Amino acid sequence: MSFTNKIKVFLLFFLLTLSTTAFSQNSRFKVTLDAGHGDHDYGAVYSGRIEKNIALAVVLKVGKLLERTNKIDVIYTRKTDAFIDLIERANIANRAKSDIFVSIHCNANPNLAADGTETYVMGLNKLASNLAVAKSENKVIVYEKDYKQKYQGFDPNSPESLLGMTLMQEEFLDNSISLASKVEEQFGTLGKKLRHGGVKQAPFMVLHKAYMPRVLIEMGFVSNAIEGEKLNSEEGQQEIAQAIANAIIGYRNEYFGDGTIAIEPLKPSKKIIERPVKDTTEPVKLKTVVSAPELKKVEPKKEAVVSALIYKVQIGVSVKKVALEAKNFKGLSPITMDDHAKSYIYMYGETADYDEAKKLLQEAKSKGYNSSFLIAFKNGDKISIQEALKL
Repeated sequence: MSFTNKIKVFLLFFLLTLSTTAFSQNSRFKVTLDAGHGDHDYGAVYSGRIEKNIALAVVLKVGKLLERTNKIDVIYTRKTDAFIDLIERANIANRAKSDIFVSIHCNANPNLAADGTETYVMGLNKLASNLAVAKSENKVIVYEKDYKQKYQGFDPNSPESLLGMTLMQEEFLDNSISLASKVEEQFGTLGKKLRHGGVKQAPFMVLHKAYMPRVLIEMGFVSNAIEGEKLNSEEGQQEIAQAIANAIIGYRNEYFGDGTIAIEPLKPSKKIIERPVKDTTEPVKLKTVVSAPELKKVEPKKEAVVSALIYKVQIGVSVKKVALEAKNFKGLSPITMDDHAKSYIYMYGETADYDEAKKLLQEAKSKGYNSSFLIAFKNGDKISIQEALKL
């Protein structure tokens, strides 16, 4: 090879390296937005209020608000009136290596007075009302071709049948609950009624197959004449979209560690006055651990020792045990590991300073761990980031 050709090869290699480095250092927060139902699957329909249309309209509005920040990449499972398989919706998010997955729906109930919002995380809670909602959303699979083979072992009329399937343990439960809580907080700011505590757990197939923090939002009841008309209006959809976008931005600001995006103050056009409701359900606590078949609550310790607080960066989960050496983790060190339900959770770094933790997170992302996120511990017990920041 001539000297000139060697120079050309060197320059080409240098430019490729520079391009790859620049890309890895500018990884952006990725959100997959999923508009429930579509095409021949109308979802809930009451007096001309059609769930599939409302969900799509809100998703497009949320996406527009997020894209306006110029710091968030939005992936859509559908942008038109199309039917997408539940597994494919999750796989769209998986292939994009999204940081979060947000599925948006409307609720319905034969009791036309039922109203309020609910945001779900993946879980195996057997509460009848939660299972009823999961059953309603999961029945979509009967519209899919060869669904009996594709979802072998799963009965859409019995959400509990997820227990009989190979269920990936919820490594992202704390983060999912954090995101769901932010959604409900924003809805509360709008004056919306938070139905039975807001954040709940239920076995949704679309959430089950998405391997990242994920939530399913029920924006309100199309079966309720007043709330349904609000959901079906341009004004109501814009308010809800802003609330959901604010929650996503708030989550991104807290966990992604790449600067702060300003959150638009909510300006509800009309406050909804909550009526006293006897609450017979138990909201999901921020401090939980998964233990199939039920999620068992863990009571937080009363003492709050700030010096025992540490942050780490969760970079991945694997069924394989890997030696904790920098060469196995793209040069990152120190690496620690936790055993978790037949899998291993790998974490990078350790610091008591939140700002330093965000720098560690950015370093992990620059190495290619784009789905990594911050986690916190107090006295060796995992806690939510919100709890850690309060300390």
